[in-house]
Amino acid sequence: MEKAKVYFTDFRTVAFGDGLPTKLKKLIKKAGIGQIDMDGKFVAIKMHFGELGNISYLRPNYARAVADVVKELGGKPFLTDCNTMYPGSRKNALEHLECAWENGFTPLTVGCPILIGDGLKGTDDIAVPVAGGEYVKEARIGRAIMDADVFISLTHFKGHEMTGFGGTIKNIGMGCGSRAGKTDQHSSGKPHIDPTLCRGCRRCQRECANGGLEFDTISKKMMVNHENCVGCGRCLGACNFDAIVFDNDAANALLNCRMAQLFGPCRENWFRYSRIRDNSSQMN
Repeated sequence: MEKAKVYFTDFRTVAFGDGLPTKLKKLIKKAGIGQIDMDGKFVAIKMHFGELGNISYLRPNYARAVADVVKELGGKPFLTDCNTMYPGSRKNALEHLECAWENGFTPLTVGCPILIGDGLKGTDDIAVPVAGGEYVKEARIGRAIMDADVFISLTHFKGHEMTGFGGTIKNIGMGCGSRAGKTDQHSSGKPHIDPTLCRGCRRCQRECANGGLEFDTISKKMMVNHENCVGCGRCLGACNFDAIVFDNDAANALLNCRMAQLFGPCRENWFRYSRIRDNSSQMN
């Protein structure tokens, strides 16, 4: 693969000059976004909407700038991200959208719809074969992302306790995975059920196609049958009470290898923009 050309712009503005969103529009046009055929096509703009209380995410006005350019080129843009594997404010589509709204991402502010890529409970995914995959043979990617005709990665620089500093590879390789897809990356094992959180509702059991979950009629709790469980992670999205837990037992190196290989299936018809903060004014 050829080395990518990297285009930079600074964050400095002058009185009555171009604002930052306008500079971003000029930057991505210079980088060649206009060479992608978007006319009448669905364009997924993959980004991170931020956790509640977190300020380390790209602001909505940058997403609006990209969406505006896509529409100028005849495309039909939508912002997207997939649900998280871990309990939090983005583990299902309803909470995820509310989190996005609270952080300023609405159709009005960004100029396009917002879709959660793997659906309501993180189970709406597509199994995509990974050509030559050594660590991952099949990637489970959010259906809305795979259904898109064009893919744009809108990335911010971030840290992760297991993968170190992340950017575009993490935004795509990890971020485009459904809840089960993220589980594939993080865990080499099978889930266990926290009996203090399990309500005995059996919703997870209806999601399991392998007989991996059994209901204990005495304790009124679900149990994992480790002989039948294949570790697919479908049950994770079915539980509304965070009672199903996958141990993050994959070594950091293995996790990074898996994430890098899951980066591959989204690479056709893609364009990426990574924001690099200008800290020059803070340096001595």
